[in-house]
This record gives sequence, structure tokens and C-alpha cells, in this order.
Amino acid sequence: MRFKAANVTAIIVALLTCPAAAQEVSVLALFEGKALLAVDGGKPRTVRAGESYAGVKLISANSEEAIVSVNGKRQRLRIGEGVYSAVSPQRERTTVTLTTDGGGHFVTTGSINGATMNFLVDTGATAVSMNLNDARRAGVNYLAGTKAYSQTANGVVPIYKVKLGSVKLGDITLTDVDGFVHQSDALPVVLLGMSFLGRLEMRREGESLTLTKKQ
Repeated sequence: MRFKAANVTAIIVALLTCPAAAQEVSVLALFEGKALLAVDGGKPRTVRAGESYAGVKLISANSEEAIVSVNGKRQRLRIGEGVYSAVSPQRERTTVTLTTDGGGHFVTTGSINGATMNFLVDTGATAVSMNLNDARRAGVNYLAGTKAYSQTANGVVPIYKVKLGSVKLGDITLTDVDGFVHQSDALPVVLLGMSFLGRLEMRREGESLTLTKKQ
């Protein structure tokens, strides 16, 4: 599986303290210690770490990612991904909206047991699936899981069925999530499968996929 890295634009939309308003923060370029930001579609501005622009503070930046703070809430932005994260003011339901990477895939970042992971949304995957290295980074004791076998494009491979303490995407956190650990490093990203997605409401609109945590 190949992923095409974008050269510009990672978009994060975060809910402000006032539930009626939200900000769209776009990273147009990344440098060591600074980033080119556009807020709510305004004129781009180069912001250095520690500086603020239109209510958005740049905490840190390097050539790969930037960390910004919107009304005290931190978000990590990487080139080529987009996340919309907000709490619906009507129902107080947490939502996350992903945008495609240009190749039709929904690729983003999240975490498992607090460890940062690269996710690929895969509605064809039964469970959240990862390789051995990612499992080790997340502190998953896969050897205590149930050993089984899975049919993949590369043939039948051994896997371990495990329980993941927490899986987080944007502001959505689910606990006790079924997971598969593949006994190889063949998976370049974590497949965000139906053991996570099935516990959310999903709505696809063009290049966007909105996930809403069920009440």
C-alpha cells in the first residue's frame, strides 16, 4: 500500500470555548520553529513558536508537524491530513471530520493507549489492526491475546486478538476496543477498523467523512 505525501495544507477545525463558534486553522508550510498559518480563510501569516495569530498560538513546529493551541486546546497538525473536531452545541455530541488525502483514503493521526499512531480508516477491517512495532509502542501485551489467522492480500497471516485499553481520534476516545496484532511489520499504518468505527455514526459527504460518538 502506498501513500502519497502532500506538500501543503493540513486543516484542523477546533471548537472554541463559545459553542456557537469554531476556527479553521490551515498550515500552509512548516519550518523549524515556525509555520505559515491561515485562520478562518484569512491572509496567511508566518508565526514563530510562542507567538499567536487570530487567537491561535503556535506551541512548536518543525519540518514535519506543528502543535497549535486554540483557546487553550492543543492540536497536532501534519502535512497532508485534515481533522475537524468539535462538540455539537445542540446535542453535546463529539464529532470528528476527516478529509481525504487526495488518493481517496482517510489518513490521520490518533493514539492507542496514549501512543501516537498513523491511522487509515478501513471499513473493510473487522478490528483495529496494527503491526508488532506499533503494538509494542502502545504497550499492548499481544502475547497474552488469542492467537488466530487472518486472510490478507498477502495470504494467510498469524494474528493475536487483543483488547485495546483506549483508542483516540480527535476528541473521540473509546475504551476496551477489539484489536488485531499482525505477527509481522507488513502494515505501514494502523487500520482503523469496525471495532472502533462501528461504535460511531459515520456520514460521508464528498471528500469528507464525519464520525460522531453515539450517546
